[in-house]
Amino acid sequence: MNLALFDLDHTLLNGDSDYEWGRFMVDHGLVDGAEYEASNREFYGHYKAGTLDIDKFLAFALAPLARTPRRELDALHLRFMEERVTPMWQRPAQELVDRHLAAGDLCAVVTATNAFITGPIVRRFGIPHLIATIPAQAGGEFTGAPRGTPSFQEGKIARVEAWLESLALCWESFEHSYFYSDSRNDLPLLAKVTDPVAVDPDEVLREHAARAGWPIVSLHG
Repeated sequence: MNLALFDLDHTLLNGDSDYEWGRFMVDHGLVDGAEYEASNREFYGHYKAGTLDIDKFLAFALAPLARTPRRELDALHLRFMEERVTPMWQRPAQELVDRHLAAGDLCAVVTATNAFITGPIVRRFGIPHLIATIPAQAGGEFTGAPRGTPSFQEGKIARVEAWLESLALCWESFEHSYFYSDSRNDLPLLAKVTDPVAVDPDEVLREHAARAGWPIVSLHG
């Protein structure tokens, strides 16, 4: 049996679902437009540069979830899927996922973006497992805080290993372990698997992959 792990934003999706959710909230009046959009762009820039303070970002990104009733959020997410996620969908990415599923590989998305945003996206891909940053809940409503270790940089390794342990598995359970990612932020997990693959990578990851002899592929044309 093989393990296939996928980053989501700019890897399976041709865009960033976290950033687009922020823009979507601005468009629908859930947050102050100018101030939120400026902060959203700033955090996104830090992410791309590999300098994101994940705790500060999560305090910013999860707060609006606590101010909006869950039923309203769920209805808005349906619109988000149609308006923002569908345009980021790419057939080659779905075909890659389908090949791993057809081969019987254990498949999961491993993403820093929170599970409220990413859960429906991952289910649409048909991927059975999601390892994402978890927004805490109380009584079915979001609290505005994260729970547990954020699925970011080295935290992705810790979260994947905890998930594998919950299945009575470990890295050595697999003949091959794949991880597909676009980002320098994922270098720790890419270095952990047997078969790292750089997908439409940023400059830092592209240079690292070229030096290491990792495959570099495009899913976005």
